[in-house]
Formats: sequence, structure tokens, C-alpha cells
Amino acid sequence: MPSPERSVILASTSPYRAQLLQRLALPFGTDAPTVDERPYPGEAPADLVRRLAEAKARAVSGRHGGALIIGSDQNAAHAGRILGKPGDETSAREQLAMLSGGTVTFHTGLCLLDTATGEAQVEEIPCRVTFRDLDAAEIAAYVRQDQPLDCAGSFRSEGLGISLFERMDTEDPTALVGLPLIRLAALLRAAGVSVPPRT
Repeated sequence: MPSPERSVILASTSPYRAQLLQRLALPFGTDAPTVDERPYPGEAPADLVRRLAEAKARAVSGRHGGALIIGSDQNAAHAGRILGKPGDETSAREQLAMLSGGTVTFHTGLCLLDTATGEAQVEEIPCRVTFRDLDAAEIAAYVRQDQPLDCAGSFRSEGLGISLFERMDTEDPTALVGLPLIRLAALLRAAGVSVPPRT
């Protein structure tokens, strides 16, 4: 059984995921995975995030022998298509106008890879977000203030974006930010790591 002292590596350069992982009070390192994130033809959004979460973990595993590697991936799907990151304010306003009054499903893939055994625990945690009816002025004000240009769906739920919601349905609210901590803590415990840590 792995000991609590084993290295934990987050296979991500996302500051949002790193900030979330800090909440578990475990020491961890980060490593940037190089992975082709393009979906396969006909690949469902949930299948895509599971595949990419594991691919990211395995992409860095050769550099961290004996470690537990966390991989995660997320997409947002609306009306059957995956939403990209807006990249600029105009695209963010257009995306939010399209989502006004509608529901988006965020699919978050999570992988905990044990490099000592090669075993990967892989999960997908959905989160459904229903937006209020939004008018153009409040969309513009929101985008100007929160600058959600690198976020799929064009909002930051951990910031002012929460004010755009009518409701959120999920088993793990941290999944929406990109790293489902409730499920991750369970996977770490299954791998022999004490969460919360026993100091």
C-alpha cells in the first residue's frame, strides 16, 4: 500500500487547478503535459475528458517514477456541441448571449495514475449550469470586469460569473472550476494517501 509520503504531481499548468489542489493541504509539484487535445470523430464530450485526463497524467509519468499523477480535463457542451475558450471580449459576449436562459453541461475528467503500478483511476464528473436570462448590457459589464477570456463558457464561477447563474446541479461544485476535489480526495485515499493529512 502506498505511503502518505509519496510524491503527488499535478499534470497541469492551470493556476485554477493548482489553487484548488492547495485546498487539500498536500505537498505537490506540477508538470506540463504535451497532449493532442483534438477530439476523435464522433467522440462524446464525457469520453473526451476521460481520455484526455488519463493522457495528460501518462504524458508526464516517465519523469516522476513512483509518484501519483493527477490529470484533469474539462469541456463545456451546449446544444450538442463543445464550446471553446472565447479568446477575446467580442467572442465572450457572443458566447454568453447564446447561453442566456440555457443550460450548459461541463464535463470534467479526472485521472489518478499510480506510476508504481501503471494503474489509472479515471472518472468523469458532470456539472449542469443554467443561466439566467441575460441582457446585452449586463453581459458586456460582466465580461469587462471578470475578463473570462480563457474560460470555456465565458465565465468564472469562482468570480463574478456566479451572478449569471440561475442554478447549478452537480455532486462536486469544485468540478466546475476544473478539479473535482471531493472525488479526487476519495481517489487519493484509495491510493493510500491520508486526506486530510495526518500531521
